[in-house]
Parts: sequence; structure tokens; C-alpha cells
Amino acid sequence: MSYYLVHTTYLFLFIAVLARQLCLPIPANLFLLSGGALAGSGKLSVSGLLSAAVLGCLLADLVWFEAGRLGGKRVLKMLCAFASDPGNCLHRGRETFKKRGLLILLIAKFVPGLDGISPPLAGMLGTSRAAFIAYDAGGSALWAGAYIGGGFVFARQLDQMVSHIPVIATWIVLVLAVPLLLFLIFRLTQLLFMLRHLRPLHIAPDQLKSQLEAKVKVGVVDLLRFEEDPEGVAGIPGALRLDPLELRRKKEIAVPPDVKLVLYCRSTNSFVSARVAAAMRKRGIANVHVLAGGLEAWKGLGFPLTAEFVDPQAAMTRLGIKVRPPLQDSRSES
Repeated sequence: MSYYLVHTTYLFLFIAVLARQLCLPIPANLFLLSGGALAGSGKLSVSGLLSAAVLGCLLADLVWFEAGRLGGKRVLKMLCAFASDPGNCLHRGRETFKKRGLLILLIAKFVPGLDGISPPLAGMLGTSRAAFIAYDAGGSALWAGAYIGGGFVFARQLDQMVSHIPVIATWIVLVLAVPLLLFLIFRLTQLLFMLRHLRPLHIAPDQLKSQLEAKVKVGVVDLLRFEEDPEGVAGIPGALRLDPLELRRKKEIAVPPDVKLVLYCRSTNSFVSARVAAAMRKRGIANVHVLAGGLEAWKGLGFPLTAEFVDPQAAMTRLGIKVRPPLQDSRSES
């Protein structure tokens, strides 16, 4: 009998589901399937399995709900940190929740990504705790019931299949896991090299402020639309709030050699700015710099902030920067 069938109990299923919903790498889905298979053979009850799974979901989701209510965007930013576009992840999730309301909780666990951000979004947007529990319990029951039901119906087939898991797992490790590990090591090496290479291109906040006051040709690029949802977040006066993903889609970007571009983001380690600066340098834009310490360093020195951002195309024209096709004015989105 397989590992999952041997170890599946009500308590073990509760812990597995709780851990999964807390974003730990636990294969709770497999335990739900094996629990359904055991229920099909009369060794466990469907109602007991469903109760354990729903309780595990609710407790973990309530933790995220309260974290969202107390921490707001900071919690969501953490959950979206590994998305290709963190700001769009936040924006899309919030818009989806606002459009569908609590009904989204009924299907969220079937949609990768949406499951993780829905509970803290509900807390951040002021949902009542009782309403959240009711809808989240419904969604949890649908999700757990689908896997338990699948295990119940296909109990014999699952038992035959899992007997081959050791062989399959070995091939998965050889074919997928080893190349993936090598790829991750390669990307980490690239990242460390990039950060080291860009360090001499950092510019201090007081140096940037002096250059802006001296009317030096400096284009300040605010990257908060990429890093997070920037609604209500002020920036450096005269900055262009741009999405670097939009820049990558442009067919042509030509920056005069006497124009300096300075990128800044919210993070104090300027990680986001460094990534974008490296991408721009690959496109032939050499005179690009990173604001040391990001927006927090600028604020820490008491330098001015503004909620008004200039029209990107107008600023590009003033600096002699040619972008084709033209940039869209994103001020209304911030």
C-alpha cells in the first residue's frame, strides 16, 4: 500500500491542509485523494475527511484574513513578490475581488494564485469576519469534496497507480528537478553578477536632488507600478511613473548620450531597480543609474514628495528620448 494511503488519517489530513493553506510545500491534494480512496474501502468516512479538510482551510485562511486586515498591502506585496509583475498581481487580484465579491471565495482554491491572495484581500477590503468564514467554508468544502470524491470513485485505479510512484518520482527528479536546480543556480549567479556590476552606477539621493535643481538632463523613472500597487503612494517630483514591462514591448527606445536615467523603487536594497536597469542596458541604454536606497532613502532625508506625475510622452519629448510606439499616460492608473 502506498505512503499516502498508509499515513492518511483525519488528524494528518487536517495538518496537511492547514500547512498547504499557510503556503508550506505539503501535497495536501494527494492526501485528500488517498482519504477518498480509504473512504471508498470503508476505512474512513467522507464526512470526517471533509470536516478535517474544511477546518484546516478555515484556520489557515483566517490567519491570512487577519494578516490582510492588519497589514494590508504589505502582506499582499509579500505574496506577490515572486510574480513576473508584482504590481499587476496586486491590481488584478483586487479588481477581481471587487468585481466578483465574496463569491470568488467559492472557486478561489481551484485557481492557482487566486487562492493565496483572496483571504488577505478580503481582510484588507473590510469584509466582515462572519461573511468571510461562511463563503470560505463553502469554497473549502467544494475544493476538498472534489478531491475526496475523486479518490472515492477511482479508489482502485489510484491504488494501482501509486504503486509506480517511486519509479515515476525517480524519473521526474532526473528529467526535471536536476535541470531546474542547475537553472536556478545559473540564475542566482546571474543575479549576483548583475548586482555587483550595477553597484558603481548607484546615485545617492542628495546627488540626484542637486542635479534636478541644477536642471541637468535627468529622467527620473518611478517603478512602483511594477513593484506594487502604488495607489496613494507619493513619489519624487518630476518623476515618470512607468511600467518596465511596457518598455520591453517597445520596438525602439533611443536615449541621447547626454541624458541620464535614474530608476527608483520602494525597496531599500533597490533590487527591482537593478533588474530593470540591467534589462535597459541590454537594450543599449548605457547611461542608466539606480537611486541608492530607493524611495525610502529619499524620504528619510526629508526631500519633497508629490502625488502628481508628469505625462510620460511629454517628458520623453523634452529629454529627446524617442520611444516607438509612444508611451501611454498611466497617471490615472496610479
